[in-house]
Amino acid sequence: MPFSSLGLPIFITKGLPAHDYEKPFPIQEQAIPAILEGRDLLGIAQTGSGKTASYVLPILSNLIGNMDPDSRHVNVLVLVPTRELAGQVADVFRSFSTNLPESVRTVSVFGGVSINPQMKSIRGVNVLVATPGRLIELESKNAVHLSTISTLVLDEADKMLNLGFKDEMTQIFNLLPKKRQNLLFSATLSDDVSAVNQLLLDNPVVVKIEGEKENLSLIKQVAYNVTEERKGPLLRYIIKNNNFKQVLVFTSSVFQADNVVDKLKSNGIEARAIHSKKSQGSRRESLIAFKQGKVNVLVSTDLLARGIDIENMPCVINYELPRSPKDYIHRIGRTGRAETPGDAISLITEEDKHHFRVIQKKMKRWVDMIESDGIDLHNY
Repeated sequence: MPFSSLGLPIFITKGLPAHDYEKPFPIQEQAIPAILEGRDLLGIAQTGSGKTASYVLPILSNLIGNMDPDSRHVNVLVLVPTRELAGQVADVFRSFSTNLPESVRTVSVFGGVSINPQMKSIRGVNVLVATPGRLIELESKNAVHLSTISTLVLDEADKMLNLGFKDEMTQIFNLLPKKRQNLLFSATLSDDVSAVNQLLLDNPVVVKIEGEKENLSLIKQVAYNVTEERKGPLLRYIIKNNNFKQVLVFTSSVFQADNVVDKLKSNGIEARAIHSKKSQGSRRESLIAFKQGKVNVLVSTDLLARGIDIENMPCVINYELPRSPKDYIHRIGRTGRAETPGDAISLITEEDKHHFRVIQKKMKRWVDMIESDGIDLHNY
């Protein structure tokens, strides 16, 4: 099924090939027509299933010709749990807004940084992507008015509720107009999500996409016991000693991803980072270079990992462990696909050992541990 059959206008569909969008994901097939019709929607789908574009594309389509000219009144509000996701979602809106017949301005706001620049940046905004706490701060200072919101999106609602945003979300709901379109996306349908669903959604279209089950049988897993100081040299040793030409490395933060790339490059290994602080164009360029073999190592955070799908990936390395066993399984599932074996390697410090045991228990598979003390890492 092509995107053109989903009811999207030609000014949207003609730009999709430039973003490597050839055919819609299952959630896009079901969600886009419903959102275009103005229906409320509950989408249950894992991160990486294509859900962001499933609401961005129809929202942009519906905005054209229907934007409020008032400089302080927002048309679309997207609530997200983290600053990283806020930046990522805003980037997707911007990337698909470049060839629209009208200018659509998207801004992301979040805590942890000065509020004053954000207050200035949201003048004339059409799409506001926000974490709940910072949005409430901005509204209390009269920097933004929510009375003209036509579409509300809750992205990763399960995570927002787990992180304790329930009270803030209720406060925000009370500031919104009664008549609006509501779109709720979540990885799971927990009791809290069901309660928010009943509070928010009016006769919604329900789209539930089952997550793919990772097949671990083709993945050879090993782990190295290593001190924090020797972790970087050990990573470079593993890559060089095994003559790996294509390696996907996972870190737990943007800072660490950039740091690992810098150290790899300074030691003669061509590497690039892909994370939420990189522009959409930069991420796409790095991914293409990696697929073409021009870059040997791609270093990613979990936030973007689910969008990386490369055939015959030979090796995945966990430079740092993820928070959850599910994320670990998804990470290593990037290799060992299409009947092609792959290697999954984890670097385990003393502090990681308990968490790694929990991951193995949940995975129901024990991983061979290798002591790295005897490995000569001189010149690595």
